[in-house]
Amino acid sequence: MIAVVLALLAAAANAVASVLQRRAARNAPADEAFRIGLMWDLMRRPTWLGGIGALIAGFLLQAAALTSGGLALVQPLLVAELPITMLVGGWMFQVRVTPQTWLAVGALTVGLAGFLVSASPTPGDRLPGPLTWVVSAGVTAGLLACCVAAAIVCGGPARAVLLGVAAGLGFAYTAVLMKRTVEELPADPRTLAGSWSLWAMVAAGLCSLFLLQNALHSGPLVAVQPALTVTDPVASTAYGVAMFGEDIRTGPWVVPELTGMALIAYGSVLLSRYAPLREQAHMAGAHPGAGGQGEEGTRPAPW
Repeated sequence: MIAVVLALLAAAANAVASVLQRRAARNAPADEAFRIGLMWDLMRRPTWLGGIGALIAGFLLQAAALTSGGLALVQPLLVAELPITMLVGGWMFQVRVTPQTWLAVGALTVGLAGFLVSASPTPGDRLPGPLTWVVSAGVTAGLLACCVAAAIVCGGPARAVLLGVAAGLGFAYTAVLMKRTVEELPADPRTLAGSWSLWAMVAAGLCSLFLLQNALHSGPLVAVQPALTVTDPVASTAYGVAMFGEDIRTGPWVVPELTGMALIAYGSVLLSRYAPLREQAHMAGAHPGAGGQGEEGTRPAPW
């Protein structure tokens, strides 16, 4: 139960972090994409620093949750980050939350609950060996490279979605390394500083953060957040089962598990479809007399 509470608190902290980071990244110059200069620019913005503070809080809460729960339990709960992000973003950007958004939130909530009840995930009973780490790192790096290469070729919302997927996958692997690191705590916390998994976790987290900032810089939050939030728990669950021996129910239980995942995907699609309409209405209300070449045509989308 404590793992569930901590995971939900982590989701709330991550949601606040995403909204604050998007608020800062939307005003960064377009030519800073995929450059370190983007990070230097963002570091000078108080809003972005507040988002990083919330992200660190979410990171610590997630690590605490993983000390008492497995990846297959903790990571799916982070899907709650998506509806919380929409609600916080709607309040911060003064965009009305429509009935379609509530439908999407309901689908996500029911899908998450259905998946967790059906899968009934239990913690794993083993730590991955060296070969498993090498293979998993290679596969993850390959998938990230494909997503980033496709994002560079694409433009508009597609780039934001692809980078959101890449960031979600990166954060999922960061959680895997986090799980490996917290497993060492009970043995001898004094040896933690010399643990390879700790420094690998830091490196993976920083790379994922860089991908996330570029995703938020490339497109609206409603394009990035569903891709990020759904990819992270799905990949983390797969990592947990394959690498740590975590167990989820199979057999007839696969049907309601897939149904839950389908509802999560459906809710994510609804958010992506309807949120741009709310965004356009917001922009028109903010600039009632603006034309296509005026301020409304050039101002970055708030979401």
